[in-house]
Amino acid sequence: MNQLALPSAIPSRLSLHNEVHTRPASSINLPALIIYVAVINEGVTCEQELDHLRKLPGQDALSAESIRGNFLRIGGDKFSVTWERHSEFSRYSIVHPLPIGLAESDLTATVDLCEGLQVTPRWIEQIPGQTLMAMLLVMIGGDIDDTSSCVTSAQEWLGSGPAVVSVIGASAHSLVASNLKVSEDGFERMLVISKRDTPNDRPGRIAQRLLDIETYRLMALRGLAVAKEIAMPLTLLEQELATTTSKLVHNSDSDQVLLDSLVSQASSVERFIATHSYRFSASRAYDALVRQRIAELKERNVPGYQLLGEFLQRRVAPAMATVASTSTRLNALSERVSRTSALLRTRVDIAAEMQNQLLLEKLSKGQSLQLHLQATVEGLSVAAISYYIVSLILHLSHALHSVGLLADPELVAGISIPIVVVSVWRISKRVHNKFFDEH
Repeated sequence: MNQLALPSAIPSRLSLHNEVHTRPASSINLPALIIYVAVINEGVTCEQELDHLRKLPGQDALSAESIRGNFLRIGGDKFSVTWERHSEFSRYSIVHPLPIGLAESDLTATVDLCEGLQVTPRWIEQIPGQTLMAMLLVMIGGDIDDTSSCVTSAQEWLGSGPAVVSVIGASAHSLVASNLKVSEDGFERMLVISKRDTPNDRPGRIAQRLLDIETYRLMALRGLAVAKEIAMPLTLLEQELATTTSKLVHNSDSDQVLLDSLVSQASSVERFIATHSYRFSASRAYDALVRQRIAELKERNVPGYQLLGEFLQRRVAPAMATVASTSTRLNALSERVSRTSALLRTRVDIAAEMQNQLLLEKLSKGQSLQLHLQATVEGLSVAAISYYIVSLILHLSHALHSVGLLADPELVAGISIPIVVVSVWRISKRVHNKFFDEH
């Protein structure tokens, strides 16, 4: 069989193809504890995070090449650590095995599940960045058909506060419970109880979805803080624009004053858009991811308890509506400033056109006066030229009289006057007509 051949590949073919295989879910043996920390990595470089990963037991030889894909999973004898770097945050997942046979009945708020942890609390505390979200996720095997017993055990471990409980999966293979509260140690707590015959790859996917939901939820809500921060300045800008528009309608201020006001308002709006538009668009993207991950859980109701997704969306949806409305207000305000500026520009253009028209009228009057003056000058010039010509005829007549050729020089000069005047006028008229025909 002949070997098949392909055309030359685009440079990014392999990276595009392998994107679907990046950041795979962990394979988790039940029971297990996942210590999860997500930090904002603003100002934190990959090199700093690599230096911190090298402090893990037996990982001092980690190379920069190992984190080139912004993903690294380190497996130890009794633990594994997964590091992921995203555009705005980095996440660390520490999977620690729990004693074999641990059941939901063994969980209480006083149980120290972190006993014997290979990753020291000091290492977790020194993770570079600022904490966004932290969770202790316990995953154990059990009988989820007895939901009341599972929920009772979950509440004993979660502590105070009402719990949200869901049965997840198309085959109802797991139960999830959490109170979604940050405890005194700074961690949220969540419990997942799966059927005892659950394959090892399923708990990893469940954990990934649950951790994604909480992380992306908090990232989405970062836009809410910005929306609240700029709400009052936006209201003031809207009032200022309304005042400027009113002054524009009633001509109560000069065009220069109105223009200065509009320039100030436009610069403020554009500064808000340039500073916060990314945050608002990112919040919308993170919210879409939260909705997607919740849908992937395929939740089922446990009588007497709210679904996890229902609880989150009922509280996140108003926040996202606030973010969306603030973004819309910003864009609408920018458009209103543009429209008001266009109205002012139209008024200035009309005023300039009227001034130009007045100027043209003045120029027309000036040209008319100039024509009248020119006609007067032309009339005077005909008289002056005629006078000089008649004077020349008179002098010539006197010269001829002195030699006896003419009897009366004055009579000859007098008779020549009308002839000279008519001739000069006709010549001047012909020159005048020829000039205007050419121009």
